[in-house]
Amino acid sequence: MGRGAFTQVPIEITVSVGRARPLVRDLLRLQRDSVLPLDRRVEDPVELFVGDRLIARGVLEELEGEQAGQMVVRLTEVADLSNGL
Repeated sequence: MGRGAFTQVPIEITVSVGRARPLVRDLLRLQRDSVLPLDRRVEDPVELFVGDRLIARGVLEELEGEQAGQMVVRLTEVADLSNGL
């Protein structure tokens, strides 16, 4: 089987918008409508991962028209993947 056969296999990409580091006691108090502060601002770039490998960075955007409300990521930086994941 050639290498090209793998190009048709879907992979999962995780988009990270930030991290939170609450104390355990604060985590146990979370309930509906609680607010969990993240370590990033809304305008900060998001990071895209395959597994634990950072593959790109980008900004969140919202589509308009027929797909209004759909979130997308516009890539601003892409890692060199020529040596594979």
